[in-house]
Amino acid sequence: MSDGRRCGTIALIGAPNAGKSTLLNRLVGSKVSIVSPKVQTTRARVMGIAIRGTAQLVFIDTPGIFAPKRRLERSMVSAAWSGAHDADLVVALIDAARGIDEDAGRILDGLAEASRHALVALNKIDRVTREKLLPLAAQLGERPTIDRVFMISSLTGDGVNDLGDFLAASVPEGPWLFPEDQISDIPLRLLASELVREQAFIQLHQELPYSITVETDEWEERKDGSVRIAATLHVAREAHKPIVLGKGGAQLKRIGSAARAELTRLLDRPVHLFLHVRVTEGWTEDRERYEAMRLDFEK
Repeated sequence: MSDGRRCGTIALIGAPNAGKSTLLNRLVGSKVSIVSPKVQTTRARVMGIAIRGTAQLVFIDTPGIFAPKRRLERSMVSAAWSGAHDADLVVALIDAARGIDEDAGRILDGLAEASRHALVALNKIDRVTREKLLPLAAQLGERPTIDRVFMISSLTGDGVNDLGDFLAASVPEGPWLFPEDQISDIPLRLLASELVREQAFIQLHQELPYSITVETDEWEERKDGSVRIAATLHVAREAHKPIVLGKGGAQLKRIGSAARAELTRLLDRPVHLFLHVRVTEGWTEDRERYEAMRLDFEK
């Protein structure tokens, strides 16, 4: 007996910077995935869990799908398609301002080739006039594997409730997979790493080399209820280290201060955060780091 309960997995796929992480955080009602105006922010598959009426919605925020060139990029794209293949439902996010560009076309064609039905969330409608939106929505609705088109803004929340209600009614009947108060499956150590990486993206603007990763080295629960976290920002070249440090270490302090504030809010307790920068040449070819990011090294 399911007692009228429903539960299902929903993959959020889209091109880099389509707004998947912002949508996930809004649907869940809490931050579980990092957000940045830069592309390729999400690297691993991140799960967010939302309760909507009698339905438990298990969202999978996947890395952006694009034409990969390097091992890390291939692993990210593979993780995204794997998430789409395994889920009960698929929501393909398309940036309304960009329309069906090369990246969006690649995703739509990939779904069609796999005979995978999906919903489309036409995102960022706050940036586009209605006169442009309606023909684009109609064009998408004509594709045989697209079951329905929603017009949303994951930033403002417009249309997101309609999408959430539809998903809640569409997932299969069955028992919930997770406790009611759980909102993600991401380990806390990985969450800390991701939040530091997010602030590095935000604070460093255009200077940040994309070949950067963050590793949580220590997580110490203290008797006073606080937590001590030590993390290392790994950069691929010696020339990148002073960019991350800044003059007199000021840039790294700004990253740490912003990340500490975010962690304190999310964990709801004091956080003592200590950051270090290390040059780790070739980290993008390190199997263990892929495992830590929950990516397939062999892709």
